[in-house]
Amino acid sequence: MSLLTITRRGVLATGTALALTLGAATGAAAQTPPGVLIVGQIAEPKALDPAAVTAVNDFRILLNVYDGLVRYKDGTLEVEPALATDWEINEDGTEYTFTLREGVTFHDGSAFDAEAVKFNFDRMLDEDHPYHDTGPFPLAFFFSAVETVEVVDPRTVKFTLNAPYAPFLSNLAYPTGLIVSPAAVERHGAEFGRNPSGTGPFQFAEWRSNEAVVIEANPDHWDGAPELEAVVFRPITDANTRTAEMLAGGIDLMVEVPPVALSEFQGDAYTVHEQAGPHLWFLILNAKEGPFADKRVRQAANYAIDKEAIVNDVLEGTAEVAAGPTPPAFAWAYNEALEPYPYDPDRARELIAEAGAEGAELTFYVTEGGSGMLDPVAMGTAMQADLESVGFDVAIETYEWNTFLGRVNPGLEGKADMAQMAWMTNDPDTLPFLALRTEAWPDQGGFNSGYYSNPEVDQLLEAARVATDQNERARLYKEMQEIVQEDAPWVFVANWKQNAVTSDRVEGFALQPSFFLLLDDVTKN
Repeated sequence: MSLLTITRRGVLATGTALALTLGAATGAAAQTPPGVLIVGQIAEPKALDPAAVTAVNDFRILLNVYDGLVRYKDGTLEVEPALATDWEINEDGTEYTFTLREGVTFHDGSAFDAEAVKFNFDRMLDEDHPYHDTGPFPLAFFFSAVETVEVVDPRTVKFTLNAPYAPFLSNLAYPTGLIVSPAAVERHGAEFGRNPSGTGPFQFAEWRSNEAVVIEANPDHWDGAPELEAVVFRPITDANTRTAEMLAGGIDLMVEVPPVALSEFQGDAYTVHEQAGPHLWFLILNAKEGPFADKRVRQAANYAIDKEAIVNDVLEGTAEVAAGPTPPAFAWAYNEALEPYPYDPDRARELIAEAGAEGAELTFYVTEGGSGMLDPVAMGTAMQADLESVGFDVAIETYEWNTFLGRVNPGLEGKADMAQMAWMTNDPDTLPFLALRTEAWPDQGGFNSGYYSNPEVDQLLEAARVATDQNERARLYKEMQEIVQEDAPWVFVANWKQNAVTSDRVEGFALQPSFFLLLDDVTKN
């Protein structure tokens, strides 16, 4: 019997899992195959091309199929060698020369070498590259400082930057920096995202839309073969259904457990995992048009929402109230002097009255579920009630995750006044640079979907990313946080402690502070 048949059987077994849970007469549980890990994901991936996607939901698959030149050391956000064995940086921080690992091949059999590295970054960054049209590449911003990528010899590649860029190595470890097979891109073109090929511990087997993505062990991985035979990623958007499948034994690993369901997984049959990380859950406010074009109304929204109640009652203590745009997980760059906006509906009403925004009608985009989105419908409903209690008229529009992103990422102008959003990042530069600068407005390729603009913030962010001294970077980020909190382009809601649950058949699993899933050391009996 083929492995694909086994993995199909594992997925089909879950077809009875929910019924077994709901029909509690038998108390039976589905039995998934040993050596095959069934993962309950929160959504269907958008694509399996690491340069073309932005969601942690997709990244959790991709980190197991691809490698980068560097990677995050297990349990940290520190960078260590991967496809590059070492590197040298010149004195002014503008040249990075990498020595590449020998004897590595892509899953399609083609060779990994310096030409492959150059192809990857040129594809993202050079509009004249013959395969640039396999994008778009929404996080190419990560490598905007790269001026040239030069093949020194087959085992050596040199990146020349247009200025010192402090987050460069960290960004190389992020999924956007994962290395894809040039031969596979050339073969599949725009369909590469459905036919991925990397060098990682697992290789792509198949993608059955709205059912499963299956990856199999790569026995020739340079860092050793994984323990598992295969991993099946199942998209189960509804959190209650995902919980029921886990309880029934239809999945072995569940990510983003709803806070209200955590009590279901006490006892020896399950292990609940928790890990703080660089996460921010916020509301994007449309600062370009409508009531939120007035800073006072944006501040009013921050005062109006009872974030402590959301954290304690909706999220059941699995998060902390956010004070600004930088998560406290970045301890060296976090401004501890900032206090969150307090819950003060009277102050909110005063500001709304000053701005003449009483009774303003707001369109609020909410997602059914998505990467890092906690309990978005329940949170959205609670915030709707809080905003209406201070005089707003709030209409919620709810969308499936990928549809939601398709509406929010191009910008809220002409569509909505506010939208939920969550980001999990690798460096304190990433979120503000991609989502708060004026040059990050959607029509310029960024994620500033609310069109916030403050020249002082722009200057601070530009200065921070070229500062080679970490203390100076910290000073600049802390000043930026003060200004952004005052300007309130977002409602700063919560910093999440991610969670997951595994069955007692799974060993060797740990959550990463990056919020990614690394499964090469996991076993399942």
